[in-house]
Amino acid sequence: MAQYTFLLPDVGEGIHEGQLVEWLAKVGDSIKEDQPLVRIETDKAVVELPSPVSGVISQLKGNPGEIIHVGDPIAFFELHGSAPAPAPAHHDAPAAKTTQNAQHAAASAKTAASTSAAVAPVASAPAQAVASAPAKRPQDVLATPHTRALARQMGVDITRVQGTGRGGRITDEDIQSAAKGPSSVSSVHTAPLHQQVAAQIEAPAQAYTARAPVEAATPATSAAPAAKNIEITTHGPVERVPQTFLRRKIAEQMALSRQQLVHVTHVEEADVTALFEHIEGSKKSLAKRDIKLTPLPFFIKATIACLKDFPMFNASYDAQKAEILYKKYYNIGIAVDTPEGLVVPVIKDADRKDILTLAREIRDLAKRARERTLKIEEMRGGSYTITNIGPVGGVFATPIINYPELAILGLHKIEDRPAVVDGQICIRKRMYLSTSFDHQLIDGADAARFMRTLAEMLAEPAYLFTRF
Repeated sequence: MAQYTFLLPDVGEGIHEGQLVEWLAKVGDSIKEDQPLVRIETDKAVVELPSPVSGVISQLKGNPGEIIHVGDPIAFFELHGSAPAPAPAHHDAPAAKTTQNAQHAAASAKTAASTSAAVAPVASAPAQAVASAPAKRPQDVLATPHTRALARQMGVDITRVQGTGRGGRITDEDIQSAAKGPSSVSSVHTAPLHQQVAAQIEAPAQAYTARAPVEAATPATSAAPAAKNIEITTHGPVERVPQTFLRRKIAEQMALSRQQLVHVTHVEEADVTALFEHIEGSKKSLAKRDIKLTPLPFFIKATIACLKDFPMFNASYDAQKAEILYKKYYNIGIAVDTPEGLVVPVIKDADRKDILTLAREIRDLAKRARERTLKIEEMRGGSYTITNIGPVGGVFATPIINYPELAILGLHKIEDRPAVVDGQICIRKRMYLSTSFDHQLIDGADAARFMRTLAEMLAEPAYLFTRF
């Protein structure tokens, strides 16, 4: 009877380890290919890995709560008939502990090298050259198990799909585009401009090993252990609680931002009275369509207008090449407060969406962020981040930049305050706006202009609508 070893794959770009959340099958079970096998929490999200083969589970390695690394064997199967070629381990995986794992790692390195060599010339090669390239085997394609399973479910030949992810990796979006028709598949030239720019921006692996803000786990995975570990010290009793995987990743991301960027914060005050009047006047009619309109979509639109006027704020920095990467897309990350930690879903192409579409998407993403059901693809690729601190309270704060971005916007409490308008004291809806920016690349004067422009747009919502 043939044996098969399942190695933990790279379930997301730049991920090297994860925490085992839950086994979805047990030893002795007969399992089919693509049937859910295990849930893994990474620094991106909680992902469900399917079984790579059909067979009987002979051994499962690891218990819930344990940290496992990419390339580690996590499951063993007994197969009837001949065994399929084992899935290659990620080329960044730790050194293999067995001969079989070493073979997997070597095969993966060979695949990664050949893929990397092929990716660079494709963008400039004529279409005929792409078409005449040697046929690839499914195991040679750079894609996660989830993406492979999606391709099978949608009837897409994964070997014919051009990946738009880092290093030519095929993403779920690539599969979905391929399923719509041949025009979505042919070559790099057919990829949308924002994807081509994103691929170029994300190329330097060393500069982006710890990217977007840490993403999510389920509430059960991040909850503190039920049994209390009380320790008596000379000053009194102390309860020891292990740091959760998610909190550890958040700490690493925050420390990385502080190490790489020089944070400076600028604060501006904005009058949003007219904006609130507009929102209040629209609430009743929109409620009938189950649309809850808040100021946040307007803040996003105003911010994008400012990013277009001040492109440095929608950029990142490639330290290896000493180059500034101006992003020609506007993917806005929205920080969401959850009981388990900060989660930042990304609204893709926010500049192309109207206020009502943004309102619906914000509501949906925030709901699923708190339920911890967001996909990895929904939590990466951001170009600029907004954190809405106002509902929690406080006067203003200094948000930490979401590395490798260069700036972040903080929205603070909106309240009635006395103000002088046309020489008269009156009550107005006012708020503080704060931006933290990397002073290595952004001057304080530019930050002040950026925030002044933003405040002016929020004060005149009619002017804001003329920008889009």
